[in-house]
This record gives sequence, C-alpha cells and structure tokens, in this order.
Amino acid sequence: MNAVTSIVAIRGFTHHFLKASAVCFLLLLSWLSMPAYAQALSVINGEKTTTLSTDELRQQSTTTVTLFDPFQGREVAMRGLEFRRFLVDQFGEVPPALHFTAWDDYEVTLSGWDDPKWLMVTEEDGEPLTLRSRGPLRLVEQSYDDQRDIENLREFNDWIWMIRSIEAQW
Repeated sequence: MNAVTSIVAIRGFTHHFLKASAVCFLLLLSWLSMPAYAQALSVINGEKTTTLSTDELRQQSTTTVTLFDPFQGREVAMRGLEFRRFLVDQFGEVPPALHFTAWDDYEVTLSGWDDPKWLMVTEEDGEPLTLRSRGPLRLVEQSYDDQRDIENLREFNDWIWMIRSIEAQW
C-alpha cells in the first residue's frame, strides 16, 4: 500500500510541478517580451498614427544636459531631443495641447509646449532608458529656475515618464 501511495503522490507532484513550470515559463516569456513593446512611440495626429522606434529617436538625440534629477536625488547626464523641435517636425507646428499615454496606462493632457526648455530624454548617463528607469522616453525641463524647490517633488508633476504615445489636441 505504501508503494501505491508513493506512486500517486509522485504523479500528483509531477502534475503540479509541470503546471507550475508552464506558468513560470509563460510569465518569463511575457516579461521578456515587454521591452519589445516599449521600443516605439506612437505619434497621433487626428486619424494618422506614426510609429517611431526608440532607436531612431536615440539616433536623432543631439542635446545633452546634466541636471539635478529630484526623483533620483543626484546630477544626471541626459541626452535627448529638443521637444518643441520634435513637435514641429511631427505636426508641422506645436499643437495647443498634447495627450500623453504612458506604458503604465497613465494619461494626461497638457498645454504650453511651445517652449524650447523641454527635452524628450532617450538616454541617461550614457544608457538607453528602459521601463525600469522611467523610460523608454521621458519629458523633463532642460533647465529650471530657483522657483522650483528640488526637495518638493510635487514641483515636478509636469515631468512625464514612460511615454508610449503623444496625441495632438487641436
């Protein structure tokens, strides 16, 4: 009777082990595929959607600044595109407002982008931004004055992270 109980227990364990292994494998595949999805930006202008690869945007990144990142509490070298110029290239002019969607499904609509101080960051400290580093694209101010308190993170609520799409609001 002990041999039969052992065989049943082994079969039960094997069955559950195989199920657990399959689930772990599928989770690993979904985790590995996530960065592939986060390697593009959708630019939406009415009915037209243009998809730009983050590699392409990194190649176009010509502006490098070093600034204090209040979220990291340190000086960071950031490389990216001047956002106003990017908007003119994509839309022909700066739209009155932009609707942003992030990879974590955060959405916000903001206006006032006709200002050259904004940088669309593609790299930080020489490394491409990833979802873990609040990328693959992030909007920050290239320079900010003493009116912002770097100890108060609420002063930086207009910095946008993990950008997946930008839609013009005309």
